[in-house]
Amino acid sequence: MKNRRQFMLDLSRNLAGAAALTSVGRERFAYAGSQQEPKKIRIGVIGAENSHTVTYGQIFNRDRKFPGCEVVGVWGESAEFARQAAEKGQIPWIVKEPGEFMGKIDALIVDHRHPKYHLEAAWPFVEAGIPTFIDKPFCYRVSEGRKFLEMARSKRTPVTSFSTAARSDEMAEMKAQVKAIPRIHHVISSGHCDVESPYGGVFFYGVHQVERLMAVFDQNIQRVRVSRKGDDASATLVFSSGLLATVILSKGRPPFELAVVTDQGVRKLESKSSGESLTPYKEIVQLFREGKEARAHEGILRGIAILEALERSVKSDHWEEVEITN
Repeated sequence: MKNRRQFMLDLSRNLAGAAALTSVGRERFAYAGSQQEPKKIRIGVIGAENSHTVTYGQIFNRDRKFPGCEVVGVWGESAEFARQAAEKGQIPWIVKEPGEFMGKIDALIVDHRHPKYHLEAAWPFVEAGIPTFIDKPFCYRVSEGRKFLEMARSKRTPVTSFSTAARSDEMAEMKAQVKAIPRIHHVISSGHCDVESPYGGVFFYGVHQVERLMAVFDQNIQRVRVSRKGDDASATLVFSSGLLATVILSKGRPPFELAVVTDQGVRKLESKSSGESLTPYKEIVQLFREGKEARAHEGILRGIAILEALERSVKSDHWEEVEITN
């Protein structure tokens, strides 16, 4: 099995033959509201160690929630990962190297557990004009993410990334609830996260809570501090408005929950929505069909900057500034 870097080197050799795809991608995907939608969207997935890859297969292939969109192939970090994802997600094609996708897909999903692998895997396809959804977290460093997004913009290739837990109907309901509360003193967020995870520490699962807070309250989180006790941790996040959020990062598996402290006491934010929300997947399909990006690029980078600050605070045990310009 070749390593990831060799995969990318092999893939780059196919770029000359993929140059024509750039113009095709621009014509078919770069403009929202286009009247000439492709009859079928062939989706390739790079990465199979996450359960999300199976979910994509089930939604697009097994349940056919979005007619015309199909996950046609998957590349896995190991043969077993690829086999399981293909079997459970009803994905018909397992590629031995990501470069096999070139010229045979209309859209790409990148889905590794560790975000440090995301941009390298996506780069050749975005450069070739293939609309790309990068599963959470988008990347591991703001500086790398900014360079990548500048390239995507220069190629006019639509790209987005988000936590599906932050784009659900449930989050929209909670945001509406918050707007109706006259005064909030404090925010409490809880959920599972292992700050020592081998898949990027606080990045792995911490991204869900960060993006949920950004979606419901405010994107402008300015400074953070993490405190630890054994395997569990908590973080204090300071918004530009002065609002404070306490984030519980539990190595156990508690569900993701949000609450606010008001003059009347602690109020849990709850949703009437039940079952899995298809809203995030609709946004992915809009990206592929219309070139519509669900999030501004600066918002994507700010989320990564917050996670970087949390990572630094885990190590320093001090307050850390959110550095969006690095």
